[in-house]
Amino acid sequence: MTTFADLGLDPKVLSAVTDAGYETPTPIQAQAIPHALAGRDVLGIAQTGTGKTASFVLPMVTMLSRGRARARMPRSLVLAPTRELAAQVAENFDIYAKNTKLTKALLIGGVSFKEQDALIDKGVDVLIATPGRLLDHFERGKLLLTGVQIMVVDEADRMLDMGFIPDIERIFQLTPFTRQTLFFSATMAPEIERITNTFLSNPERVEVARAATTGENIEQGVVMFKPSRKDRQASEKRDLLRALIEREGAACKNAIIFCNRKTEVDIVAKALKKYGYDAAPIHGDLDQSQRTRTLTAFRDGELRFLCASDVAARGLDVPAVSHIFNYDVPSHAEDYVHRIGRTGRAGLKGRALMICVPSDEKNLADIERLVQREIPRVDNPLAAGRNAPADEVQDAAPETETAEPAAQPVTQDPASAGSADETPQDKPAPRARRDSRKRTAEKKAPVKSASSSGEQDGQAGQEGKPAARDKDGRIIGMGDHVPAFLTRPFKAPAD
Repeated sequence: MTTFADLGLDPKVLSAVTDAGYETPTPIQAQAIPHALAGRDVLGIAQTGTGKTASFVLPMVTMLSRGRARARMPRSLVLAPTRELAAQVAENFDIYAKNTKLTKALLIGGVSFKEQDALIDKGVDVLIATPGRLLDHFERGKLLLTGVQIMVVDEADRMLDMGFIPDIERIFQLTPFTRQTLFFSATMAPEIERITNTFLSNPERVEVARAATTGENIEQGVVMFKPSRKDRQASEKRDLLRALIEREGAACKNAIIFCNRKTEVDIVAKALKKYGYDAAPIHGDLDQSQRTRTLTAFRDGELRFLCASDVAARGLDVPAVSHIFNYDVPSHAEDYVHRIGRTGRAGLKGRALMICVPSDEKNLADIERLVQREIPRVDNPLAAGRNAPADEVQDAAPETETAEPAAQPVTQDPASAGSADETPQDKPAPRARRDSRKRTAEKKAPVKSASSSGEQDGQAGQEGKPAARDKDGRIIGMGDHVPAFLTRPFKAPAD
């Protein structure tokens, strides 16, 4: 069995790995680290949660242990698509480089330029950044990339999805041609293949699993949900989410709930809090300090439910996440692989459930085509004993009613009206109220029988009188439904 000592790492790095509690490298680490230490370009593809971050941090710390950083000229560069992922790489660097004198700087948005400039001016060995903030520093003349020896692009396909490819290409052109380049991701789109062919020199491809596969230790399921009515989809979908959480019971220790839109993230988090669930949102529109506090609370076990956009779908290593709930089916099939990869990490068991409405069935088919397997269907916990709403029954009934429908009492708590998760019972439409008053007036009005055939022919169907019928009992003319204006007397025009 391969150990970290067999990979050729620096003794100081091995000591830090041992202190972190790791003994055996993962397959991606065992294959990628020797090539990286040999100075080769590496294209690493592996499932989420397999330790790709350590695959480039460990050899980087080993190779940078010799040499010294110069002001404004970092010796290595790590690019990450999101602030959270960049911060996580920085944390890993602190863990594995604690026995060395290597320095780092984290360049992300939402943080003062002044503090970041001070770190760069002192000189750093490792620069960890998001592409936008890195270019901001470069354009301000505060940073030179001509001293970069090692360049790492983490979650390369996410860079493509977020529109960072032009920035990545520009950053590559600012770095020396002789640099060593490492690409890591769980999926590899054709566009990323083109970039690797352009900027990597004869890379060593390390693929420990088929691209876009999901972990076997993650139990997956999807609930096919059809709302009772289109305008009730949002509230009924939130009801279903709570029912799924309740059905999981004590097994659901903590969970990340993914939504496609930032506004939906806030709504779902607020709705869960209203019903007593410990939940908080995290997405790109929130202040960076708030995002950091929320993520830290979730990692430390102080927060049970993290409602997130895809800002938390890539690379975040939160230990022991028991469940993933896809409140929305991802628009991009690759995002599903990354979302559910937040659970079942480091060999632990995980469970991923998804809610699919009719409009999302095409996206679901794309996901199943990507992962090359059918996601098992799960029963809807709210489906048992569910009856069609009264308004649907009324809409389905024919317009010509022969009997008075039974009056249904409508009760509503004023305090609960208009809440985010409760759909108030529909008030009777104005036309329905007029029809009800009309039928009541008909009951109270005296009924006169037709006394002559002329009255039957001329007055049949007038309000308060029964419809005229022929000898076989068939209704003559329009019967009870003759409009009132047709029964009014009128003066014939003179010839």
